[in-house]
Amino acid sequence: MIARVITVQKNSFRISDGNLEFIAHLSGKFLNEAIDSFDFPAVGDWVEVQKLSGERKAVIKRVLPRKSQFVRQAAGVKTEAQLVAANIDTVFIVNSMNNDLSIRRIERYILSTYESGATPVVVLTKKDECSLDKVTEIISQVEKVAIGVPIVAISSVTRDGIRDLLEFLPPKRTGALLGSSGVGKSTLVNVLLGKDVQHTKDVREDDSKGRHTTTYREMFLLPNGALLIDTPGMRELQLWEGESAIESTFQDVGLLVEGCRFIDCQHDTEPGCSIKEAIEAGKLSEDRFHSYIKLQRELAYEKRKQDQKAQLVEKNRWKRVFKDQKSKYKKRNIR
Repeated sequence: MIARVITVQKNSFRISDGNLEFIAHLSGKFLNEAIDSFDFPAVGDWVEVQKLSGERKAVIKRVLPRKSQFVRQAAGVKTEAQLVAANIDTVFIVNSMNNDLSIRRIERYILSTYESGATPVVVLTKKDECSLDKVTEIISQVEKVAIGVPIVAISSVTRDGIRDLLEFLPPKRTGALLGSSGVGKSTLVNVLLGKDVQHTKDVREDDSKGRHTTTYREMFLLPNGALLIDTPGMRELQLWEGESAIESTFQDVGLLVEGCRFIDCQHDTEPGCSIKEAIEAGKLSEDRFHSYIKLQRELAYEKRKQDQKAQLVEKNRWKRVFKDQKSKYKKRNIR
C-alpha cells in the first residue's frame, strides 16, 4: 500500500492512504539500511507500507523518490541536515507586517525554497494592524528582494487577501507554511480550515516576537482539496545548500556582476565595476549586495564542513570494513 506521511513525532508516524489514517513505525530492515537523516520519512513523503491485520497500524518499508525537499542546517553545532518537509509544490514564506519583519530573512527563505524544488510565495500577515500606506511601503521593500516572487498581504482577522492566497493553493496541490514564531501560521491554518485545530498565542508587545505554538510538523486537508503543511517557527534559517539557487534569488545582482569590466572583479576599487556604479546611483542597496556576498560565503563554508564530514564518515566506514575482515580472518585461523 502507498500512503502519505501526515505527522512525524520521534519514532512514530501518522500516515494516510487517502481514506483512512494509520499509526506507523519503521521496519527493522529500514532502520538497518538507513544511513543519514535524508533516508527517514518526513511530512509530505510518500511511503510504501504494510498494513497490520485487524489494526489501524502499519509498517513503513521504504520512502518513495521525492520531487522536492526543503532542507536546512539543523540547530546546534553538529553538521547535520534537517529535512523540514517533502513533496511540496509551493512554500509560503510567512512574515508579519510588524516590528519582526525581516527582509534578510525573506531572502534566505526564497533561496532555500528555490533550492528545494518548490515555488516560493511571500505571505505578509496582520494587514489589519497596518495603515494602507504602511502596507504599500512594506510590499515595496519586499519586492526589491523577492524578484519575480508573488507577494500576498492578508489578514486572518478580516479575511482580507485569503481568496488571493488560495489561488496559489489549488486542489490536489501541497503547500507549506514556513516562518518565525508569532507570524500567524497556525492562525492562518485555522482560517483556511474553517475551524480551530492549531493552538495559538499572542506575540510579545515589546518586540513583536512570537512564542512557539506549533511543536511538530503536520499536514492538513483543506476544504478545497489542497494540502497544507504547518511547521514550528524557525527563528533562524541556517542554510544547508543553495549554490544553484543563488542566481534565481539574486537575479538583479547577478546581472550587474556580468556587466563588470573584469571577470574577476572584486567590486572594490576596480574600474568599470557595475556593482559600485549601481550602488552609487541608488539602483542597488549596499545591504542587498552585502547579503549576496554573505550568503555565498556561508554556503561555501557549509559546503566545506559537509565535505569534511563526508570524508570522516567514509574513513570510519572503511575502518569498520577492515575491522570486520580482520575479525573474520582471526576466526578462520583459530579453527
